[in-house]
Amino acid sequence: MAKIYVLPAFLVLALLCVCEAQYEEIGVYELKKGDFFANFTNYGAVMLSLVLPDKTGKLDDIVLGYDSVEDYKNDTTYFGAIVGRVANRIKGAEFTINGVSYKLVANEGNNTLHGGSKGFADVIWHVRNYKQDSHVTFTYYSFDGEQGFPGNLQVSVTYMIIGTNKLGVKMEAKPLNKATPVNLALHTYWNLGGHSSGDILSHTLQLFGSSITPVDDELIPTGKIDPVQGTPYDFLQPHEIGSMLDQLPHGYDVNYVLDKSSPQHLRKVAVVHESKSGRKMELWTNKPGVQVYTSNMLKSEKGKDGFVYSTYAGLCLETQGFPDSVNHPNFPSQIVNPGETYKHFMVFRFTAN
Repeated sequence: MAKIYVLPAFLVLALLCVCEAQYEEIGVYELKKGDFFANFTNYGAVMLSLVLPDKTGKLDDIVLGYDSVEDYKNDTTYFGAIVGRVANRIKGAEFTINGVSYKLVANEGNNTLHGGSKGFADVIWHVRNYKQDSHVTFTYYSFDGEQGFPGNLQVSVTYMIIGTNKLGVKMEAKPLNKATPVNLALHTYWNLGGHSSGDILSHTLQLFGSSITPVDDELIPTGKIDPVQGTPYDFLQPHEIGSMLDQLPHGYDVNYVLDKSSPQHLRKVAVVHESKSGRKMELWTNKPGVQVYTSNMLKSEKGKDGFVYSTYAGLCLETQGFPDSVNHPNFPSQIVNPGETYKHFMVFRFTAN
């Protein structure tokens, strides 16, 4: 009698996901409701654009990016991408879980940035379901050892239109066989005046974060948590992004510790306003931090419609766990165990008046 072998469930899922990835085509998926619409691609689960009216009804795309999906394959800016398995930086490209040390792919000096040299921003995701007036869901199967990270991980991101001029983002990840760090982030560059309107230094910003996790010269957290009051990082009251830039010659690129909310509610992250267009963007999340990045490293990047993006052309508000948490026990843990589900929510609300 022939023997029957039963494969573990996670291995069956792995084989199915690998087959899907081999035959997946890269496409563009539009979500639209009235004059509010956005485009996404399953390459890197990238947000390609978001178009909405200003106070006079004029439509503009307020997301920086490229004309062609092909351009994103050579992208070093992470325009609009979902980054992971662990967003932001990991010192020395290594960490230890349960006494086991893991060495990652270093892609920024000796450190790992946004998941390594081929993170989630550089892979083709599977399109699980799509409805133009509602949502699109992308999934990705990250294999054990990918970029050095432990365990098989099933990942999904759903972009959804909520009500009037609201965009929701839901990121989930399930470890299948090993504990692993997970910290996904949406790396959209925003310019509320329109992607080709210039810099964001005159945008007014309010951040609901009373502290930051300061960094060293390699942008790795020192492990401290410092209050922002009375420093150039203080956006507790709204003011122009560029108003204190003379004290920060390299711009903003730091994690803010978000103020706590009640357990039943998302944390308010930020309010951004651009006076000429009248556009305002509000953001909420369930995560404890947000990386505020003023596109300091953009240098003559040719983007949509041939427009060349320069330094400070966009503002990134990347909700997240704290950077390098795997090497700082005093930071909220990012370790997710088999049987647990990582969940990350973002809600954007846009108005113009």
